[in-house]
Amino acid sequence: MIKSIGLLRRKPGTTREQFIDHWVNIHAPMSDEIPALRRYVLNFIVAEPVRSDMPSLGLEGGVDGIAELWFDDQEAYTRFRASDVAKKWLADGATFIGSSQGFLVEEKVIID
Repeated sequence: MIKSIGLLRRKPGTTREQFIDHWVNIHAPMSDEIPALRRYVLNFIVAEPVRSDMPSLGLEGGVDGIAELWFDDQEAYTRFRASDVAKKWLADGATFIGSSQGFLVEEKVIID
């Protein structure tokens, strides 16, 4: 299983409520059309705990949400990225997401 993780920051001038509303009510339903998508989870940041024993990553401006998308394998993810559905979905993301940092990861579940 391959997972795409995106750290998202809302567009300047957009409230947290507007960001979440668009993400939940407009963008997320579009995911039904994504080929080979196994799971999609939206994570809304509610706090950023600080540790005294190590420095922060220094993500200036913070993160408003974290998106997680699961695919069977790298090939399924590659097909998704090349699809017309993905182009439409990513274009919508650009309407409410100001900046993002993505990671393609392989999960190792310890406790399920």
